[in-house]
Amino acid sequence: MSYEKEIAKRRTFAIISHPDAGKTTLTEKLLLFGGAIQVAGAVKSNKIKKHATSDFMEIERQRGISVATSVMSFEYNNTLINLLDTPGHKDFAEDTYRTLTAVDSVILVIDSVNGVEEQTRKLVEVCRMRDTPIIVFVNKMDRDGKLPFDLLDEIEKELKISLHPLSWPINMGKEFKGVYNLYNSSLNLFTASQKATEDNIVPIPDLNDKVLDAKVGERDANQLREDVELLQGVYGELDVEAYLKGKVSPVFFGSAVNNFGVKELLDTFIQIAPVPQHRDTDKRTVEPTEAKFTGFIFKIHANLDPRHRDRVAFLRVCSGRFARNTYYKHCRLEKDMRFSNPYSFLAREKDIIEEAYPGDVIGLFDTGNFKIGDTLTEGEIMQFTGIPVFSPEIFKELVNKDPMKTKQLEKGIRQLTDEGVAQLFTQHGGNRKIIGCVGELQFEVIQYRLLQEYGASCSFTPLSFYKACWITGDKKKVEDFVRFKQSNVMEDKDGNLVYLAQSEWFLNTERQNNPDIEFHTTSEFKTAMV
Repeated sequence: MSYEKEIAKRRTFAIISHPDAGKTTLTEKLLLFGGAIQVAGAVKSNKIKKHATSDFMEIERQRGISVATSVMSFEYNNTLINLLDTPGHKDFAEDTYRTLTAVDSVILVIDSVNGVEEQTRKLVEVCRMRDTPIIVFVNKMDRDGKLPFDLLDEIEKELKISLHPLSWPINMGKEFKGVYNLYNSSLNLFTASQKATEDNIVPIPDLNDKVLDAKVGERDANQLREDVELLQGVYGELDVEAYLKGKVSPVFFGSAVNNFGVKELLDTFIQIAPVPQHRDTDKRTVEPTEAKFTGFIFKIHANLDPRHRDRVAFLRVCSGRFARNTYYKHCRLEKDMRFSNPYSFLAREKDIIEEAYPGDVIGLFDTGNFKIGDTLTEGEIMQFTGIPVFSPEIFKELVNKDPMKTKQLEKGIRQLTDEGVAQLFTQHGGNRKIIGCVGELQFEVIQYRLLQEYGASCSFTPLSFYKACWITGDKKKVEDFVRFKQSNVMEDKDGNLVYLAQSEWFLNTERQNNPDIEFHTTSEFKTAMV
């Protein structure tokens, strides 16, 4: 197959949502249709004992939530799909934000009962920053929830996105009978089922056909005719170009847990979703059709397999062809590296691959050479941009509860913070270690993983800091500032100086008193300095 055809057959996307909207359940059903798994698991279920494929960490299985992005690749209808299931919980939002830099489009899951929720707004804001194309899947139609027209109004108003329904439900809750696919004029009748099936899809190109009355009843058939006439009058034909530019979002209705409406979503997705797109660097824009390989690391995961204590860096291929056992330039370290066992993933399951193309997400075995945002090329020195580290919101001092395990604790906290789940700050000229996180649950995950994966026991002491700011500027002025503010100046893992401000007032005061020093709230300044 030619290089251009390899690119054209790929779709790389993330599934995003507020917690409990059904995101991981939808992921399972997409894998089921793709033939990647035989039985769909459940995130929380008393009946289904098999856990979700994408929730592979032990703490995820115990808590019933996703706390790390998982990567899954599978083929469907001659299309290679790279699917990234992201954490919905706000405490792990940074992992989700970084994942969105590695995809070309997203599927946004909305709970029909709860409608638009807090985390949904934040995630869509990040998508809007990059004009990422969005397809909306309104889930849980088998439950009594908000009316479809009310949901469309709420989504458009709250998320400030233009919608275009491509399927339409017939009732909801106990009266839910199915959805009419506006994109290909077919009726999909609802049956509660855990299996992938096409038995209940009825082609109805003409809504006046009496077959519709026979299938759903005269009352519901007439209501559907009215609704579709209204929808076609308001929305007309889908403008695919507007979708690809992030201006319009197609909408599908269904029930992921019952495997309903998922096939229509997947079939339409592979038809209209974008192929691998260009990416910006500090030097130029990289096009996927370029002959030479480039890629960047957007995620690092330690102990993917706890038995082998492995560490895997996830790389998004941006251009060219990645080949196994070939030397590539690590731009930050300016050294050549080769990879004998690059992987493709189905969550924890992994297969060694010989090559990868733009859009693919591959795993590289890492001995500590990689950091999030690192770039690999065939020799050109550059840095992919738009992968910042944000200032944490909660700060706690790390306390070692077992001095005999100091080495294990040091190694564990360094590896876990390299993953991006938290940030590690060490006191300038001292050993005091402070962990910064976006949410409280991250501290619980760190504590759990340090004990389970490294045998290191620790506790956390809360600290009353407001924000972490990276400081740059006149060398002498920075040295003076560090000397006067020693108790508040830390170093991040890369040795960059960080000022921990006690409050917004303190931060503003220091900015006024030190005009020659810049206080940065994200790590993007490091890219500008390269």
